[in-house]
Amino acid sequence: MGNVTSSVAAKFAFFPPDPPTYDVFRERDGRLVLPGVTADKNMDVHLLETKVGNKIVATFWKHPFARFTVLYSHGNAADLGQMHELFIELRAHLRVNIMSYDYSGYGASSGKPSEFNTYHDIEATYNCLKKDYGIKQEDLIVYGQSVGSGPTLHLASRLQRLRGVVLHSAILSGIRVLYPVKMTFWFDIFKNIDKIRLVSCPVLVIHGTNDDIVDLSHGKRLWELAKEKYDPLWVKGGGHCNLETYPEYIKHLRKFINSMEKISMVKPSKKLTQNQSIEVKHNKCLRFGKT
Repeated sequence: MGNVTSSVAAKFAFFPPDPPTYDVFRERDGRLVLPGVTADKNMDVHLLETKVGNKIVATFWKHPFARFTVLYSHGNAADLGQMHELFIELRAHLRVNIMSYDYSGYGASSGKPSEFNTYHDIEATYNCLKKDYGIKQEDLIVYGQSVGSGPTLHLASRLQRLRGVVLHSAILSGIRVLYPVKMTFWFDIFKNIDKIRLVSCPVLVIHGTNDDIVDLSHGKRLWELAKEKYDPLWVKGGGHCNLETYPEYIKHLRKFINSMEKISMVKPSKKLTQNQSIEVKHNKCLRFGKT
């Protein structure tokens, strides 16, 4: 029963766009580029090898006066080719660098999507940030949308000096999206309900009140379990894939980023406090079997 349920959850968890929405090319000087992204966009493309040998694509969107770097894990029905507009907007409005990556089996990344491959993927991306850009934990905010909350909390539960975590339409676990279980089974995937307890930095939770894919109760429970709570954003009327279109989304994110600048990393407080919208044309995310 466990293996069957786990495989069912995994099947519903991953919907890589088919065909992929982009490809990666190498210029004569050796640089990797994405079609349609010109040099003035100030974006680096990386092809990273994970510990299991998969080659994944990562993009680093540089801001000349960045306060922090955001490591963004996207939803399960998108790839990097659909995220350009969002990353450009977030970089400009929040004054941060944006690092994102495609999971194994997504976009131009090799391999097959799985829970543990997403963990290897985010670890490889974090190592790139350290090695190539000198990014320290204290200057890093990890951001997980929908299924992306899984690798995000995997990394955040292991790094004790991160500046912050953002959980956007996040899940408690894979099985809990399908069934309202009260306990965590060994065969569950993305056990965020357990990992959130190990996160030591401030956590911002964003969730739509009308989310019909991942119920609002997931976001509320994750916020309750966080040790370092930042004022959550419950987007009234918001669904699962449209929160970026609400003015309060970018406004609240900006407040969070501003608050992170003021935090004393030596002795953080137990609870932190805290109109323009972003138009997202192709930001697909978690579907769990729905079209």
